[in-house]
Amino acid sequence: MSNLFWLTDEQMARLRPFFPKSHGKPRVDDRRVLSGIIFINRNGLRWCDAPREYGPAKTLYNRWKRWGDMGVFARMMEGLAAASPEPKT
Repeated sequence: MSNLFWLTDEQMARLRPFFPKSHGKPRVDDRRVLSGIIFINRNGLRWCDAPREYGPAKTLYNRWKRWGDMGVFARMMEGLAAASPEPKT
């Protein structure tokens, strides 16, 4: 699949302050996992249909579920929206 989505260095730098601490355990590559989560959501795919390049579907789903339950994604969206000169939905 040649049209995969990958977060840029600049995008990762803007998102990184919102990441929860890893508590001493190294996390699976954040760029790969977050890019996969965005790809799944943008394309309306099932987790099991995630391209291999993003890693195991279970890893993508677990991060989506865990960070969603913790409010990490909501804080990301609020923080990014607040940084904009114009309020956006």
